[in-house]
Amino acid sequence: LPQSLPVPPAPVSPRSHLVPAPRVDGNYCLTCGSDKSLKLWNPHKGTLLRTYHGHGYEVLDAAGSFDNSQLCSCSADKTVALWDVATGQVVRKFRGHAGKVSCVQFNEEATVIVSGSIDSTVRCWDCRSRRPDPVQVLDEAKDGVSSVKVSDHEILSGSVDGRVRRYDLRAGQLYSDYVGSPITSVCFSKDGQCVLAASLDSTLRLLDKDTGELLGEYTGHRSTTYKLDCVLSEQDTHVGSASEDGKVYFWDLVEVSRVPHVGGRQALDEVLLHPPSRGHQHVHLRQAEGGARVRAGTSGIPPRDGARTSGITWDPPRDGAGTSGTL
Repeated sequence: LPQSLPVPPAPVSPRSHLVPAPRVDGNYCLTCGSDKSLKLWNPHKGTLLRTYHGHGYEVLDAAGSFDNSQLCSCSADKTVALWDVATGQVVRKFRGHAGKVSCVQFNEEATVIVSGSIDSTVRCWDCRSRRPDPVQVLDEAKDGVSSVKVSDHEILSGSVDGRVRRYDLRAGQLYSDYVGSPITSVCFSKDGQCVLAASLDSTLRLLDKDTGELLGEYTGHRSTTYKLDCVLSEQDTHVGSASEDGKVYFWDLVEVSRVPHVGGRQALDEVLLHPPSRGHQHVHLRQAEGGARVRAGTSGIPPRDGARTSGITWDPPRDGAGTSGTL
C-alpha cells in the first residue's frame, strides 16, 4: 500500500540550503520554513541579509541559481516561486501541482525549474516563457515525490513508493530502481556514474546509475521518521547523511566504514557539503526542530595531510575502529 512520510510536529521545521548551486562555495545560506518566508544569511557571521515574502503557507524547499542571481522555492500552498535575489521580489509563480510541493531544483543554466510534489508528479517549468503550464509532467511515481536532482540531461527523483527514477531527457528513457523503503533523498555522484539514495529504513544505498547494481550500503545513523538528506563529498570519497540522533555521519565510500561524526543531540534533517577551502571541508547542518538553527563547521572527513581542522582532529582509526568528534 502507498505510504506517506510522517510530518514532524508543529511548527514545521524550516529547510536550509546553500544558495550557490551547483557552484556551492558556502558563502551564503538560505533558510525557509513555517513562517512562509525565505531568509538569506551569512552563515559565518550569523547575519541576516534579506527576507523574502510571497508564499501563502510554509516553504518546504529552496535552491539557488549558478550565478546567485535567482532563487526558486516551493511551498505547501502548491506553488513554485522564482525570485530575484537583489530586489527580493517574486519574478514568477508557477501553479499546477495538486498538492504540497516538497522539493525544487534549478537546471544548470537556471532556465528550468524542476519540482516534485506529494501529488506524485515531477513538473518542469520554463523560467523564460510566459506560459503558465509546465513544459513537461512526469507522473510515473505511485506516491509522493520527496526529492529531485538535475544534471545536464537527466532528472533524478526519489519517491515514497520506494523507487529511484532517472529520466534521461536526451534518450527519452526512464530507468527505475526499487529500494523497498520510502525514499527521503537522492543525489548524483560527482562523476555521474552512481546514484545515492536515503530511505526510512536507516540505510543509504549507492547504486550504479546505468545497471542499478547495488554497490554499497551505509548504516549506523537513524532515519525512520524525518525527511533526511544525503550527500557525497566533492571528490566522491565519502558519503554523508543527517540523522535523527542529532549527528551527521560520514562513511568511506569504498570501504563502507564510518569516519568521525559531527553534531549535537537534537535531530538533524539536512547536511550540505561544499568544496574544500584552504584544505577544509565545510559542512552546514540544520536541526529538524526548534527553529532555523543553521550551523557551520568542518566535517570529520580527513584532510589529505592529516592536519587539524577546526574543532575536529583526525586520527586514523586503529584496526578499523571508528572515531568521533564534535563541533
